[in-house]
Amino acid sequence: MQENQKLHRQGRKHSTMLVFYDLILLVCVDLLMLVIYPSGIHPLTKTGVIAQFAMSVVAITSCRILGGIYKQIWRYGGTSQYIRLILSDAAGGAVYLLLMFLLPFETIAVLRALTIVALDLLAAIAVRLMYQYMYEYNSLKSPVGKFMRRVTRAITGIKIDPVAQTAGMQAAGNAAGRRINIAIVGAGRVGVMLAEELLKNPAAAYQPCCFIDIDSEKIGRYISGLRVFAEAEVTSEVLASFPIQEIVFAMPDVDTDRKQQLYKQYKATGCKIKVYDYPDPQKMGSKRTLREFDITELLFRQQVEFMDEQTKQYYRGKTVLISGGGGSIGSELCRQIAKMQPKRLVILDVYENGAYDIQQELRIRYGAKLDLVVEIATVCDREALDRIFAEHKPDVVLHAAAHKHVPLMERNCVEAVKNNVFGTLNIVEASEKHGVGKFTMISTDKAVNPTNVMGATKRMCEMIVQSRTGTRTNFSATRFGNVLGSNGSVIPLFKRQIMNGGPVTLTDKRIIRYFMTIPEASQLVLQSGAMAKNGELYVLDMGKPVKILELAENMIRLSGFEPYKDIDIVETGLRPGEKLYEELLIKTEELDKTSSSMIFVERDKPETMRVIAGKLERLNLAVESGDDEAVRAALHEVVPTFKTPEEINAEAGRAEEMQMTRGAAAAG
Repeated sequence: MQENQKLHRQGRKHSTMLVFYDLILLVCVDLLMLVIYPSGIHPLTKTGVIAQFAMSVVAITSCRILGGIYKQIWRYGGTSQYIRLILSDAAGGAVYLLLMFLLPFETIAVLRALTIVALDLLAAIAVRLMYQYMYEYNSLKSPVGKFMRRVTRAITGIKIDPVAQTAGMQAAGNAAGRRINIAIVGAGRVGVMLAEELLKNPAAAYQPCCFIDIDSEKIGRYISGLRVFAEAEVTSEVLASFPIQEIVFAMPDVDTDRKQQLYKQYKATGCKIKVYDYPDPQKMGSKRTLREFDITELLFRQQVEFMDEQTKQYYRGKTVLISGGGGSIGSELCRQIAKMQPKRLVILDVYENGAYDIQQELRIRYGAKLDLVVEIATVCDREALDRIFAEHKPDVVLHAAAHKHVPLMERNCVEAVKNNVFGTLNIVEASEKHGVGKFTMISTDKAVNPTNVMGATKRMCEMIVQSRTGTRTNFSATRFGNVLGSNGSVIPLFKRQIMNGGPVTLTDKRIIRYFMTIPEASQLVLQSGAMAKNGELYVLDMGKPVKILELAENMIRLSGFEPYKDIDIVETGLRPGEKLYEELLIKTEELDKTSSSMIFVERDKPETMRVIAGKLERLNLAVESGDDEAVRAALHEVVPTFKTPEEINAEAGRAEEMQMTRGAAAAG
């Protein structure tokens, strides 16, 4: 409450200064017309000068105050705002003349009064236009700009024209049944642009009713006739008075922590949350859009841009083969590589539908500019790989082919090892045989102290790659966490469950996971592959872990439902091989830095090729037996860090990762 009063006092202070600055202009005009100019032509008595000065100040200033001119913010002034100023001064001039006729004054004095009103209006308009011009072109940092900013700092009022005023303070009556009433969070340039665009468009589906901001210079005042509220003022009762149906974020540069805070704050009001995307002028083809709050944004993590010119230069002009090129990560790798002007892009996949989809997408986008080849084969087929490598002679191999679904691999251990471990071995040996320059394998955070067959097979693959030193091919592996929107990830599952009316299912409400976007994952692979020397295991700083229960609750709210009331959330129990948390990928005491602040190298001593050969022989015997349990036992032997879920989950309460989410929840 005290904070609100403080903000409003600051707003009144700026409004008072507006009056003061306009009075300076009026005094200058009065001195010119009542003292300097008349001195040699029609000199005025001292009493006449004081009387006319007083009448001009009272008449013009009073009408501007009554017209609401000093409650506005002129930096965003438009045509209607200037018309309002003209009308206010016309009313002030009429009052001025009326007072002169009542006293009465000579005809020449009346003409002088009209001149004072006209010159003062021109001066006020000129100063406001100059302020807007300098504000728009960021010239307020110059010495002249700083001086003008001081002089005109608070001359930032705007009209309350009949149309905009009705739209702002009485929008509920005007827009009832026709438009969606919105409050705009952010009374900056982008927010004002959105409001004015909607106000001027009679066919718009949205009716802006007010702004919400933290700038004390704006709070309690009006922009385009819309009241600017302080954040602390915005209660459900205030929003209901308009009534506000949706809240729109118009803050393109806000950071993720601030966005998370605002989302939680305004979601509690019961209003729908939307985002106004204002395009970056540097990006071709970008459009302004008013859209739903994207589900991936509920993770509130800043997307990291890994791609740099050095990485692009490395892949340019090379033949790049991507195994698993039709999958979630593989197809994004194809998109990224296609941008870099490769000599040839070879998509290798056993699943023809995924390969066909990305092939058609790239052909539509690039046409004949991209030399694109699709090969349908499995990495388990050594002869097919040998033929494909001999034909295309790839310079770079990106190995994304793998079975990745944890529950399925728990029931199909033999196939998991065949495809993931021996498929990787096949493509590694083919790369060495045909002189591939660089080979990068995609791994997962589930390979860290694995508790399931899938994670154990990926850890074994890492060990294979790290052991291949002393050959012409440069090998490396890149490890990252869960990928948003990938096939089988939790977000598409939750979407389907919500669309079907629920319930949303969680294996355990305590579960946490790390997330990144598909473009991030793909760019990481490409950058780490380009910087690889030989045998490195790269890991990414994934940021903060996400509590899956909170993600599910937010997704339900974002879909317009109330958790546990409209759609329930049900625990189904941990699946075989599942652990409550994924270990931190980034533990700085165990990692070496790279040229990228977000990419590290695991300090992991590689096994020799001889040791790895012995482990592979043990696995092969188990696979030949066809017994899933025999394969699981063999994996426990050859992967020393392979533990049971019970071992890891028993320590979950004391784990650093789980403590992080509890701390975040307490802070929220």
